[in-house]
Amino acid sequence: MPPDAATLAAQRPPIARSHDTGIASARQIVAGAIGNVLEWYDFAAYGYFASIFAKNFFPSTNGVVSLASAFGVFAAAFLMRPIGGALFGHVGDRFGRKQALVTSAGLMTLSTTAIGLLPTYATVGALAPLLLILLRLLQGLSVGGEFSASIIFLVERAPPRRRGFLGSFASFGATTGILVGSGVGAIASWLLSPAELQDWGWRIPFLLGILLGGAAFVLRAVMQDEGPGAGQPSGRLPLIEALEVDWRDILRGMAACASFAATFYLVFIYLVTMMHQVDGIPVERALQVNTICMILLVALTPLAGWLSDRIGRKPVMLASVLGTIGLAIPLFWLLTHHDPLVVLAGQALFAVLIAAWGGPMEAMLVELYRGRTRCTALSLSYNTAFALLGGTSPMIAVYLVSESHLTYGPAYYLMALGAVSLVALLTIPDRSGQPLR
Repeated sequence: MPPDAATLAAQRPPIARSHDTGIASARQIVAGAIGNVLEWYDFAAYGYFASIFAKNFFPSTNGVVSLASAFGVFAAAFLMRPIGGALFGHVGDRFGRKQALVTSAGLMTLSTTAIGLLPTYATVGALAPLLLILLRLLQGLSVGGEFSASIIFLVERAPPRRRGFLGSFASFGATTGILVGSGVGAIASWLLSPAELQDWGWRIPFLLGILLGGAAFVLRAVMQDEGPGAGQPSGRLPLIEALEVDWRDILRGMAACASFAATFYLVFIYLVTMMHQVDGIPVERALQVNTICMILLVALTPLAGWLSDRIGRKPVMLASVLGTIGLAIPLFWLLTHHDPLVVLAGQALFAVLIAAWGGPMEAMLVELYRGRTRCTALSLSYNTAFALLGGTSPMIAVYLVSESHLTYGPAYYLMALGAVSLVALLTIPDRSGQPLR
């Protein structure tokens, strides 16, 4: 005989509410989001200095092949994210969100600092790219658990009418990390000559990562963990239960994230290289344009989350995906212009569309899944989408533009993925303000 509603309610892990425990305080928000600052700071630093990594670790007479190899390592790290999602999702669902957050931040700090100490191909030959690949894979593993655990930690502790706003601070932290990486890159490019930047200057952002990592560890070591997974009795493995029970929602979440994954990394990682190689804009100017648009994205993301608390997740997110489908070609026309101000306008408009998705996304995903397997199911859907479509998007863009000579190829790619996300979003119920499952 199936259990009644009262039995199910008693079995459901308790959710700690912010008005009861004070967990959703400023300190807890910072503790939940700071790991994302570190994780995406490093990923951004690698993407921004991809051309230097190509020369130092993948030397080749063909510049396109060398750059594609560097972006290939970028993509390989993303392919580890579903594995990291399954691993840290298990930790989060079985042992608590805090344990997953502390472990992922520690792993990321160690691997980031190690990249800053790596010898180059000129020093140790083929061992250099192998070590780089290994460290990037470890970073991908840690990122697979970090973002999903952090958004769950933030949203589960938020009042129902503030989930969109408070959850958006996970994306706020990630974007801030990319902004800091962009700023450090711009400062390094301004202070150092191209030769100094290629010789040793590229190491600076990775060595500085230990400061963010230390701050994340200290803040998270003292935070409370009273949500689902903290002391949860063992039963079936969360991964097995999620795949058996939640597989439809996992597929919906994965498809919904497709457009956001590709658009984000194309606009804020690949475009720095494109501005330099296609538009002929100096690297330092390209980084400055990128930094300005990052500031806009940071400012708009919490606003979009707040708006989703007022009018619902779907209206805000539908505006984003429909805008991506309808405006991708015009915006790429702006991005291929040789005037930095025109390029700035195109990237800024993309930033508005990305913020409209990234703000409500966290709350939408948390509200989609059951508390018992939420960390595992959300990690699988989000990280698989980013592994297949986010990390590979710069490499695909390099091929479409450089090899196939399709200047607007990336725009068509974004339009196709936007259509996939649109269909998925229409099938996901809007649970704004409702009790979590």
